[in-house]
Amino acid sequence: MEKHPAYSKYRSSGVEWFPEIPKSWDALPARRIFMQARDPASPVDEQLAATQKYGVIPQRLFMEYEDQKVVLALSGTGNFKHVEIDDFVISLRSFQGGIERCHYAGCVSPAYTVMRREKAIDASYFSFLLKSEGFITALQSVTQGIREGKTVTYEQFGSIPLPFPSRGEQIQIAAFLNHETTKIDRLIARQERLIELLKEKRQAAISHAVTKGLNPDAPMKDSGVEWLGEVPAHWVVTQLKRFSNRVVVGIAEAATHAYVDEGIPILRATNVRTGKLIGNLLYLDPSYAAERGSKRIRGGDLVTVRTGNAGVTAIVPDELDGCQCFTMLITTLKKTHSNRFFEYLINSPIAQSYFSVEGWGTAQVNISVPILQNLPVAAPNLKEQESIVIDLDRKVVRFDELITKAQRAIELLQEHRIALISAAVTGKIDVRGWQKPDTQPQETATAVSA
Repeated sequence: MEKHPAYSKYRSSGVEWFPEIPKSWDALPARRIFMQARDPASPVDEQLAATQKYGVIPQRLFMEYEDQKVVLALSGTGNFKHVEIDDFVISLRSFQGGIERCHYAGCVSPAYTVMRREKAIDASYFSFLLKSEGFITALQSVTQGIREGKTVTYEQFGSIPLPFPSRGEQIQIAAFLNHETTKIDRLIARQERLIELLKEKRQAAISHAVTKGLNPDAPMKDSGVEWLGEVPAHWVVTQLKRFSNRVVVGIAEAATHAYVDEGIPILRATNVRTGKLIGNLLYLDPSYAAERGSKRIRGGDLVTVRTGNAGVTAIVPDELDGCQCFTMLITTLKKTHSNRFFEYLINSPIAQSYFSVEGWGTAQVNISVPILQNLPVAAPNLKEQESIVIDLDRKVVRFDELITKAQRAIELLQEHRIALISAAVTGKIDVRGWQKPDTQPQETATAVSA
């Protein structure tokens, strides 16, 4: 990353969150820069939403950007507050994410505090400053004990000292940060897209392996199942229940009264992720669990989520042999089949698409014992299943390594973005001589292989 020079001379600011500032800068309490505006909304004002991601924008745009519905004021906006472009709004989330800049004129909820500039300032500079890490920390320090649903007051905000360079420097700093953060955001977006592609390739590799096998020259046959397509001619095509000794549901009754500090572990849907178990376990009274012996889970069994993340499946490790589960599906395979192979298969996109079609529910998909029992599957013999698992384990590890590398790159870019904003708005770096490049080098795509 490019290094930028410091100012030649600094002085003490007397402020904890920016101890030094360039000698030519001021440190002013926020109330000397912003006044509290109390203009009532006009009948033609559009209702705006204060968002951490987009600033203050029309509700309709927020719904479009986020593909969701929000609650509009049903009784009108008579008690709402009018805002102008480049006003700033203290919202209910400001103590977490800073102060929001208004990008449109309109009206906001009466629960928000509207602030208008007292001095000639550059709104872009202050939009960076009022969402910088140091400012948010300072804001949190004057709002100790603030609770969800409570807002920061103007008095609290107004007491916070802010660095105040000349307006010309404000404009230059904002131009620099707009340019640099746009570059960083573009790089982050590329890494995010890379992660999406890697996940897609990983899923495609799994789907191919559990339906086509490893031998590209194997004779094929029509499975008779549309979403399975052709499968190796020697594979058996049937339903999951034909490969299983049992497919049952776990405890499906209220059991909180039987929870104890030590006892029989009970798995919940929150513990199950694709191919693994996570989180802390709860425990059942042993006598209560013994009365439900038919629900007992053996090490090596598969547990499948029924509701929400329907179909997500993990193997129960041997150390949890004898545990129970709450309202999930339990599959005990015949010993002639690999639980790892079927874990891959049930978590594959092709099986998940079956669950989405056969399940019920609108807000979230639900599946039942018969739906899992009747899952169409194609499988080879145990030896070939184990070979497929070994190959998939190798490929999945490689994909996961690449995904982790991309995620780390995003973290480093985000850290650099935060540090760059903080350094620029508090004068730790001098960007007065910076000029926007006329042309940008062409970016090259990152090659992906696994």
